[in-house]
Amino acid sequence: MSDATAMLIEERNQSKDLYSYQKGAINRIFKCFEEAKDDYHLLYQLPTGGGKTVIFSEIVRQYLKHHDKKVLVLTHRIELSRQTSKMLTEFKVVNKVIDSKAKLDDQNDYSCFVAMVETLNNRLNDDKLDISDIGLVIIDEAHYNSFTKLFKFFEKSFILGVTATPLSSNMTLPMKDNYDELIVGETIGSLIENRFLAAPDTFSYNVGLTSLEIGANGDYTVKSSEDLYTNNDMLAKLVQSYEERAKGKKVLIFNNGINTSIHVYETFKAAGYPVAHLDNTCSKSQRKLILQWFKKTPNAILTSVSILTTGFDEPTVDAVILNRATKSLTLYYQMIGRGSRILKDKRRFSIIDLGNNFHRFGPWGADLDWQKIFASPNYYLDKILDDEEIENNFRYEMPTDLRKNFAKTEEVYFNIKKTYLDSVQRGESSKVVLEKSIGQHADICIENSEDVYDAYELAKSLGDDIDYRIDRYTKCICRSTHNFVDWLRDDYRKKLRIYLRENFDRRFEEIHGFPPED
Repeated sequence: MSDATAMLIEERNQSKDLYSYQKGAINRIFKCFEEAKDDYHLLYQLPTGGGKTVIFSEIVRQYLKHHDKKVLVLTHRIELSRQTSKMLTEFKVVNKVIDSKAKLDDQNDYSCFVAMVETLNNRLNDDKLDISDIGLVIIDEAHYNSFTKLFKFFEKSFILGVTATPLSSNMTLPMKDNYDELIVGETIGSLIENRFLAAPDTFSYNVGLTSLEIGANGDYTVKSSEDLYTNNDMLAKLVQSYEERAKGKKVLIFNNGINTSIHVYETFKAAGYPVAHLDNTCSKSQRKLILQWFKKTPNAILTSVSILTTGFDEPTVDAVILNRATKSLTLYYQMIGRGSRILKDKRRFSIIDLGNNFHRFGPWGADLDWQKIFASPNYYLDKILDDEEIENNFRYEMPTDLRKNFAKTEEVYFNIKKTYLDSVQRGESSKVVLEKSIGQHADICIENSEDVYDAYELAKSLGDDIDYRIDRYTKCICRSTHNFVDWLRDDYRKKLRIYLRENFDRRFEEIHGFPPED
């Protein structure tokens, strides 16, 4: 190592507000600067909350100090441009934000520019910005494919992309086609262990998603999502999950669609909870007021649509509710990352998943092989389970409040699929499966009742479990027309009531060892 290089590393390590892992990342990136060609494309990965903006702000400061060229930082939203500009200023980097209203007659006075991708593209196509001496281009949230159209303007510049998830937003244009190398930063697990991020407590509620449709972008359509998430059952499940796992906490709810978010807002408001709704149609003043309210209200609920997935930093968030499903690993990590910021008295946060995302992608913070994902994104994506496969592995879990009514029963679950396979092996009719299920439902009602009328009431409360079992059964026998399923559900409930009426006294004595009181 040369004396000059050693002095540079020492200077970087003395910079303010940098943790050891951030200093290490900066050293690795500068080493690449020094060894690679001028037009090299480098990608750096670091989890949300790890301080990517701090790292590249220090890189800009050092680059400008030791190179006679300028720097351009690109973002995909104007709010991110302003936040980045503010951070650069804190690092003593004088910079200019190039937005749609910016005048460029003073551009020679600046050595660092911050711009939104669409605005810059327009300015460059109009030949309004001199980029001949741009030596370094930094791309924030580099996984967004919109940046690639600008690469043609910077064929002689070193490009540094930064992202939490090195997986392209467009799977037909993988990031490996635009970047020569990936440097993987600190893992989520390490950041949690060293108290740079809060640890998650995850609660996943099984949701039937087979009605959802996939759009041209590869993710679930807003229309099909709204049809599902605005129905009364899903809204009730959302409130139930909140009351079970996050009541009294500061909560951020993510939805797929403005109409869904409005329904969520109205549902929580009607239930008497402090709630606000935010989407991209809100004015700047409205957004400012809502976010101020959210910050200062300890038990606030904020329901939103995508707008807060990036560039939103509110460490007081205690719980994140994913009231939507997504096929995007990046979006999954971005949404959850909004709750992972740490505070002096905050070491954990809650994740409530109402979109089977946990089953699809695994736990947030799992040890993903980002190098393999970068090199072979399709290999990773092909291993993700589809919704039908996920739902085939579901096990019905009785809600906590309802489970209390069956406290005398050790196991309330009934495995429809296993019972069906066992019956097939014995050559029995598939109808035997539902007969056994009805008998088990009747038994758990009788075991927790004093008389037949108590048993009737408990049976009425088993609606979700009955629907789940019918769904499992119809998948086993490969018959699922709406009329047939509706008939099975009604018939099951009638037969359960008849079974209780005809067998209550006998089964009560068999279960309890003594007859019921008259």
